[in-house]
Amino acid sequence: MSTQSEDGDSEDELRERISNFLRRNFPQIQMHGGSAAIQNLDREEGSVTIMLGGACSGCGISPMTIQAIKSRMTKEIPEINTVHAETGMGGNEGMAGGAGGGSGMSPSFPGESSSSDSDEGPEAPF
Repeated sequence: MSTQSEDGDSEDELRERISNFLRRNFPQIQMHGGSAAIQNLDREEGSVTIMLGGACSGCGISPMTIQAIKSRMTKEIPEINTVHAETGMGGNEGMAGGAGGGSGMSPSFPGESSSSDSDEGPEAPF
């Protein structure tokens, strides 16, 4: 068959197993408008890089999803020793929320005003 399959699995088969693992164990990613894609797979090193995109970028629970993927994948797929996973936002921005985009992405609280032009006070949340 394939000349790559010394261990009985080709890289393509391992990619398929990883994809199936993500679909089977983390259906909420797709159900909530997100996506999970294999960015890089190093079979010799036993490492995989997963990129979470779509609604996962900026989602408040994506850090927990990433942690769960890292923990469970290494247990269920013996060829994988290391899992790198990140959202499409890069750095720590994925934990800051989705909206904003300015350099000061700090949370706002009722009663606070980000611009000094308006002194109307905060908008009602309803």
